[in-house]
Amino acid sequence: QVQLVESGGRSVQAGGSLRLSCVASVDYPYRYYTVAWFRQAPGKEREGVAGIDTDGITKYADSVKGRFTISQDNAKNTLYLQMNSLKSEDTAIYYCAAARRLGRVQLSTSWFRYWGQGTQVTVAS
Repeated sequence: QVQLVESGGRSVQAGGSLRLSCVASVDYPYRYYTVAWFRQAPGKEREGVAGIDTDGITKYADSVKGRFTISQDNAKNTLYLQMNSLKSEDTAIYYCAAARRLGRVQLSTSWFRYWGQGTQVTVAS
């Protein structure tokens, strides 16, 4: 059984920063999981934001490159998303996702089996 719990979402002014966290309870060593952040804005489909595979290789959506940084602490089973220079279009529910699979991470919802409940990020312009 895998459980993912996100935290850190809140309201922030445009140009500000936030750090999201996702704590994973997993049934295999955390390092065996590829993990990622997705987001879903009202009326839009869920989209991939950033991911990190079991080799530590990261992938970012073009819309967040240079502003967001994904990282993880394997000892704490925790995934992070540092978000800087936030824009109003970053407003969404942010979800943590995990998959016990190898290979380069794909920022596709179908690639991931496990999902958190989400945390709301609101960026006021």
